[in-house]
Amino acid sequence: MRRLATLAAVLGLAAVAWAADLVVVEDWRQPKLGARGIPAGWQGQSWGSPKYEFTVVDNDGHRVLHLRSQGEGSTISKDIKGKVDLKQTPILEWSWKVVVLPKGGDSRRKATDDQAAQVYVAWPRFPEAVRSRIIGYVWDTTAPVGLVAPSEKTGTVTYIIVRSGTADLGRWVTERRNVVEDFRRIYGEAPEAPGAVSIAIDSNDTTSSAESFMGSIVFRRQ
Repeated sequence: MRRLATLAAVLGLAAVAWAADLVVVEDWRQPKLGARGIPAGWQGQSWGSPKYEFTVVDNDGHRVLHLRSQGEGSTISKDIKGKVDLKQTPILEWSWKVVVLPKGGDSRRKATDDQAAQVYVAWPRFPEAVRSRIIGYVWDTTAPVGLVAPSEKTGTVTYIIVRSGTADLGRWVTERRNVVEDFRRIYGEAPEAPGAVSIAIDSNDTTSSAESFMGSIVFRRQ
């Protein structure tokens, strides 16, 4: 009996340690396969005319979200307030696959501010429309990889171009970003705990189309 109790205690400690090493934002297991529109656990945007052409699918053995856009932009967000301690899990990791890039999309210009796949980490501050801090990790059509640039369209957003162009089009890619380092680079100080993660696709400025897939999103230790 003692051995069983000791084993249970060890396993319990291991589970706690694992939980501290990894925070799952989304793995697409909760929404039903084939579910359309805004997935369970996410919220839609409060601006524009989004179509939310989103479907939970199985793609290349991954359970993922399939995103499409035809001349419009759609953003969904998940509240993570109090769930992520960046001192413990500073690494944002996600997988994505882009199939169609918005023609002429370029994050550097307001007139062409379209991207096939976007992952945002947000630190809301009142009033949110002008004081929030948001880092957008994007797969751009033309802006160079590594570029850090404020959005000309949304003053609270700063883009980091993680992928660009067609070099990796049509294949799954896993990304890892140290959110603490990125925040320091942009804002010159250490971040507090983030309040939300968002996923987006848009092609409204270029009046074109875009298509991508979004896999699991997690925060983890280095």
